[in-house]
Amino acid sequence: MHSPPSGSPLYQSPKMRRGLLLLLLCQLSSYTLVTPGKVCSRPLVGPSIEHSDFQRVYEVGQEVFLRCIDGYTAISGQRKIVCSANGRWSSLTFTCEPKRCSNPGPLLNGKIHIDDNLFQSIINYTCNEGYILHGANTSECLHDGTWSNQLPECEPVVCGLPKTPKYARLSYSRVVGNTTLFGDSVTYECFPPFVLFGNEVGFCKPDGSWTEPPECRLVTCPPPTAIPNGFLVLAVIREHGYTEEVTYGCSPNYVLDGPREVECQKTGNWSSKPVCRAPCTVGIKRGRILYHNRKIWIENLKPNRVLHSERLSVYCKNKEKDCGYPVVTQCIDGELTIPACYDEPSAARYKVYASSLPSEIEMC
Repeated sequence: MHSPPSGSPLYQSPKMRRGLLLLLLCQLSSYTLVTPGKVCSRPLVGPSIEHSDFQRVYEVGQEVFLRCIDGYTAISGQRKIVCSANGRWSSLTFTCEPKRCSNPGPLLNGKIHIDDNLFQSIINYTCNEGYILHGANTSECLHDGTWSNQLPECEPVVCGLPKTPKYARLSYSRVVGNTTLFGDSVTYECFPPFVLFGNEVGFCKPDGSWTEPPECRLVTCPPPTAIPNGFLVLAVIREHGYTEEVTYGCSPNYVLDGPREVECQKTGNWSSKPVCRAPCTVGIKRGRILYHNRKIWIENLKPNRVLHSERLSVYCKNKEKDCGYPVVTQCIDGELTIPACYDEPSAARYKVYASSLPSEIEMC
C-alpha cells in the first residue's frame, strides 16, 4: 500500500498518525472506565400509589419515597424503596386504601340509597310519598373524605284549603294562612238536622289535592208504627229526624224482647223494633211443679201462667230405682212443652195416692 503524495489532502505525516493513534487509545481507555454497572428501571407500583413523577432509570443506591394518590390513604408498609446493586428495587410493602366519607344521613322524610361510602362512591337520595326533594339527588365521596353535595331536604307537598260541603263546618289539624301540608287533616261536621254521608275526616294527599269531601243530607224516618201486643210510649205520630228515638212497651203479661228505644237511622229507616213475647199456660191438670224455687200444686198456680223465657220443672219417675227427678222446661213466646217422661196421674190416684207421685217420693 502506497501513502498518498505529500501534497494530497489525504496525506498525513508520521507524526500526525502517531497523535491520532494516541488519542484513539485514550478515548477507548476512558470509555472502559466510566461504563456503569446495573441500573433500576421505573418502579412498578399499584394503581393507588402516585407514579407520575418517577424517572425512567435509577442508579444503584438511589431512593424513591412513595405516597398515595389523591383519594387514598396509607395503611401499612415502608414508604421508601431503594435501587439495589442487582438492578432490582427493595421489597415493596407500601399499601393504600380508599378514603371513607362520613355517614351522610339521616334524611328526614326520605331515604339514602348507599352501597358504600368509599372514595368515588355515589349515593342517591329520594323522598317519601308526599314529600318533594330540594337539593341534589346524588352525591359523590371526594378525595378529601367529604361529599360533593350537601344533604338535601324533603319538604311536604303543599295543599290549599279543602272545599267546604253545603251545610257543614270544618275544623283543621293545622293551617297557616291558606296553606296546608301533606298529612294535614280536616274534620267535617254537618249542621243539625243534616247528616254526614262520606268520610268524617279528610287528608291532604301526596299529589297536593284533598280527599273527596262528604255530603250533608237531610234524613227523616216515617211516623213510627205500633207492634203486636205492644204500644208506643208517649210518642207523637209524625216524621222523625236522624237519631231521634221512640219508646215501646208491651201489654200486661207480655215480655219485651229487644231494645225498648228505637232510633231513626241514616238510611231513613228505624232501627229494629222489639217484639212482645206471649206468656204460657202450664198444660197439666194434675201434679206438682217446681216454679221460682217453690213446689206448687198445679191447681194452686193462679193464674195458670208463666211469662216468656221463664223456666219451671215437672217431676218424672225412675221406675227402676223408684225415685223421682225434676225435668226443666221453658216458656218460649206462648209455647211451653211438657217433657215426654211426665206421666199425669188419674184423678183417683191424684186424690187418694198423692204421696206416691214422683214429686213426693224420694228424689233420685
